[in-house]
Amino acid sequence: MLYERWRQVAGVWGDHPALFDFPTGRRWTFAELASATEEQAGGVGRIAFPQGASADFILEVLRAWRTGRVVCPLEAVQKPIKISEPLPPGLVHLKTTSATTGTPRLVAFTPEQLAADAQAIVATMGLRPDWPNLGVISLAHSYGFSNLVLPLLLHGIPLVLVGTALPETLQRAAADCPLLTLAGVPALWRTWHAADAIPPNVKLAISAGAPLPLALEQAVFEAHGLKIHNFYGSSECGGIAYDDTPRPRLDGAGVGTPLRGVDVAVAENGCLEVRSPAVAEGYWPEPDWHLGQGVFRTSDLAEICLGVVHLRGRLGDQINVAGRKVLPEVIEKVLSAHPMIQDCLVFGIPSAEAERGETIVACVAADGEVSAESARQFLAARLLPWQVPREFWFVPSLESNGRGKLSRSEWRNRYLQSLERGQRQLRIEN
Repeated sequence: MLYERWRQVAGVWGDHPALFDFPTGRRWTFAELASATEEQAGGVGRIAFPQGASADFILEVLRAWRTGRVVCPLEAVQKPIKISEPLPPGLVHLKTTSATTGTPRLVAFTPEQLAADAQAIVATMGLRPDWPNLGVISLAHSYGFSNLVLPLLLHGIPLVLVGTALPETLQRAAADCPLLTLAGVPALWRTWHAADAIPPNVKLAISAGAPLPLALEQAVFEAHGLKIHNFYGSSECGGIAYDDTPRPRLDGAGVGTPLRGVDVAVAENGCLEVRSPAVAEGYWPEPDWHLGQGVFRTSDLAEICLGVVHLRGRLGDQINVAGRKVLPEVIEKVLSAHPMIQDCLVFGIPSAEAERGETIVACVAADGEVSAESARQFLAARLLPWQVPREFWFVPSLESNGRGKLSRSEWRNRYLQSLERGQRQLRIEN
């Protein structure tokens, strides 16, 4: 289905510009991209693992579609995943929800589900062929794949691959196009704004991956007259809500109204439930009642006011680091393998940098001298960069609560109280 749709798109747009790889200077029309896909071999194995931020990523996706292989995009630092069990028939795409040293949790999609997500995004956001996407976010991440790769291949929205998000490079890459769509994350928007590097020809600005701070949204609007539209989604179901208002929001908790074709409701536990044709088939290889049959039951506490989704925090212990979901157990398992660490507990606290979402804290009881830097290096060699804790808190021991369990919430509260005491003591001394 997906490759047939791509062939139709390539046939309609033919000699129109499709893809520009700015770092190499290479350009493809839709016809040339189709020809390059047909000429090259389809690869080996039943699963394709496109990586990186170059045109090769796009070509590998197309070759996989052509030969009927399942696509599993990976970040540049990730290794291909070993999948021994046969995949259920009809699946064409796997998203990773956490990259670990073992088998990560995967989210499985049919072609219809991927196409529905792309359709909802293009229709809701108003992506247009005469406003090429300026690609600076990861193509492998759910956000980048849905907003950049699928609109190119299924809807004929041209893509300019920048290669880096550095302000000066962004401006040079944008100079070729009269009007552009720029999708970023809050940290990038902050950097571009501080450097006065937001291209003046950006017609549509989008931010996702973490909450967009109101102050940043307002500052960019005042400086450039450019409204950054907050976008809220999930790997499990693609786009959920989008703020399509023409002026900055007044409430940062409001993430927008549901995308076209997406229905949302608040469950009895206060968490948001999403229903749409884009909801994944399920987790793989182990199913979970939170996902499947067109419904995704999130862990995001929410309210819906006048059609606008307002996020009120999260149920459970997953840590949100700039839009990436990190499981504390993954870090704890690796940290526990350190020969001098006796016990550990990992949790998230609100970050001082709002765009990061949360900061990962590792509470550690060590048997001997262990520094924060040595623990950080130990983890950095075994985890992905965003999974490594920023803060380490060394304690004599980790006590269980009255039920005989280690409580993240209790230790999180203790840590926050210790920070408050330290700040209070500093104020007294000064």
